[in-house]
Amino acid sequence: MNLSSLRPAKGSVRNKKRVGRGQGSGNGTTAGKGNKGQQARSGYKRPIIEGGQVPVYRRLPKFGFTSRSRKTITTINLLQIEQWLEQGVVSNELTVQDFKTLLHASNTDYFKVLGAGEVTQPITITAHFFSKSAEEKIAAAGGKTIIAFRTLAEAVNIKGLPIEEALLKEKVKLVKVKKAKPTA
Repeated sequence: MNLSSLRPAKGSVRNKKRVGRGQGSGNGTTAGKGNKGQQARSGYKRPIIEGGQVPVYRRLPKFGFTSRSRKTITTINLLQIEQWLEQGVVSNELTVQDFKTLLHASNTDYFKVLGAGEVTQPITITAHFFSKSAEEKIAAAGGKTIIAFRTLAEAVNIKGLPIEEALLKEKVKLVKVKKAKPTA
């Protein structure tokens, strides 16, 4: 026996049923779906009925929620930055735009630089967050860390400022002012 002699069992493979191909086929006109009604329409799917048993979507508990203030933080180690410097991928300055392109990240991502690895050349890095060890190692190499307050998506929406400046502009928190009650 070899692979070329293998065949499916007799009767196990059948041709696809071609419906709506004329009256003579026996499945023309309504294509075996009967006349009108929801079940005859496209997109209809039979509901999953478990025959009186409590359905699975009711047996399982509800849990969790999606936070609206969730931040996607993309991390990068000094080891990777040092490799980019050695390969000539980046110069002595790394911005949020550089991180986005090099890490294939989204415009809504925040970037955090972590301290794994060493930096031998002085470099200026702009990111949203830095670990303590990363800040110390960059400073020890003669570099500089700049904290960005906005994502690229937020910076683009600030009119009249270039993206580089808009990234560094702090967000303003609105404070409710209570009105003093008039004294009678």
